[in-house]
Amino acid sequence: MSAEASGTVRGRLRRAGRGRTGQEPGGPDGSGGSGGAAGKGRRPRGTRRFPLFTRDTARPEGGGRAAPGDAPAPARQWPLLSVLITVGVGLLVIALDAFRVGLLLVGIGLLGGAVLRWLLPRVGMLAVRSRFTDIVTYGVLGLAIVLLGLMAQPQPWLEIPFLDDVLHYTVRNR
Repeated sequence: MSAEASGTVRGRLRRAGRGRTGQEPGGPDGSGGSGGAAGKGRRPRGTRRFPLFTRDTARPEGGGRAAPGDAPAPARQWPLLSVLITVGVGLLVIALDAFRVGLLLVGIGLLGGAVLRWLLPRVGMLAVRSRFTDIVTYGVLGLAIVLLGLMAQPQPWLEIPFLDDVLHYTVRNR
């Protein structure tokens, strides 16, 4: 049931075209939006409250173009392209049988995306969610991929002693 359908004071004020202060929507002089040359093209003031049902999604913070609008399309999205190119090169290196170096490139690409998202106010389509969520997501995934690449068998480049003990306690040969 909407405010207009109910007999509330707020609903009656909205139907009359008055805002919260009781003034006409056109301004304090009461010239209003209902007639005359001054009122043409103006919409009555609506509420500043959030809608009950969301009909659209807001752009993520920092989701605007990273370069001016007159720049060519690739230049406007350079943060995303730099991350994608680094990850793509890493995947190509993995396909060429240098899996450890390729995994490091993929992880470094994601960590680079986290750094770009943190430092730059506008990162284009690299902004997917809020700044905090993007930084945490890119950072955790990038760090996990780098660590897994460093600890991959055979002959790992990084050995963490307590992980070997954890593995022996969880997986036992009987």
